[in-house]
Amino acid sequence: MDVKVLRYMSSDEFRVLTACEMGMKNHEVVPSALIESISGLKRGGAYKLIRLLAKNKLVAHSSKPYDGYRLTSKGYDYLALKTLCKRGSLSAIGIQVGVGKESDIFTAVTPEGEEVALKLHKLGRTFRTLKNNRDYTRPGQSFNWRARARSLSEPAHPLYMSRLSALKEYAFMSALHAKGLPVPTPIDVNRHCVVMSLAHGFQLNSVQRLLHPAAVFSSLMELICTLASYGLIHCDFNEFNLLIDDEEKVTLIDFPQMISTSHPNAAFYFDRDVECVRAFFRRRF
Repeated sequence: MDVKVLRYMSSDEFRVLTACEMGMKNHEVVPSALIESISGLKRGGAYKLIRLLAKNKLVAHSSKPYDGYRLTSKGYDYLALKTLCKRGSLSAIGIQVGVGKESDIFTAVTPEGEEVALKLHKLGRTFRTLKNNRDYTRPGQSFNWRARARSLSEPAHPLYMSRLSALKEYAFMSALHAKGLPVPTPIDVNRHCVVMSLAHGFQLNSVQRLLHPAAVFSSLMELICTLASYGLIHCDFNEFNLLIDDEEKVTLIDFPQMISTSHPNAAFYFDRDVECVRAFFRRRF
């Protein structure tokens, strides 16, 4: 995550970048003429800015099947960060504190000087069968940013699926936080980026010794049951998504994969969550 270029980018550069994003709703590769038309800039100026964006790897050029550009993951990052900065949710990006199969986590700072966490969803980075591994769309519903994707068998674009994942996580986090459950405080969301309070603690997987393992285990079982009482199953309730502080208080993170208790496989996922915690505590403590 190199955001040095972000502070020097002009409003016209962001207009062109946004035009490329809009064009990708219907095109796998957006023609240069369409980017120029959507951005509303003169031909010479738009073409010059597109080349500059390509140099900074915010868009990527393609000459097949026709000449055009596509938005890169870095370009999508910049669009989201620019929006969050304009809203006053962020003012600076810090260090990377976590890397997952489907996300990157950084520290960030608000205009008030508060340190927060910034999570960037990066779906499709490891899973080739993205649509089958994550249930972000309703049955029979197809989301994609590909001009050729006309059937439900065609995969949605990873950038758009990342956006759906972030929106889903923010919605679940907001609902759980409102109910008083031990989750980070949601602050803002845009595209594939979620801003939340920085949870202080250690990943349970890295903890070798607990003073009261039975009490922690009991609180985790209660948390799983509390989620179920609200009609939710985490589906990834394990030592990698649980943080514990010095007082052995637990914070639950990572919510995009949550499902309803009315899901056809709800019993399987509930039992799997329980068994993940049981197996870890049996092995470690």
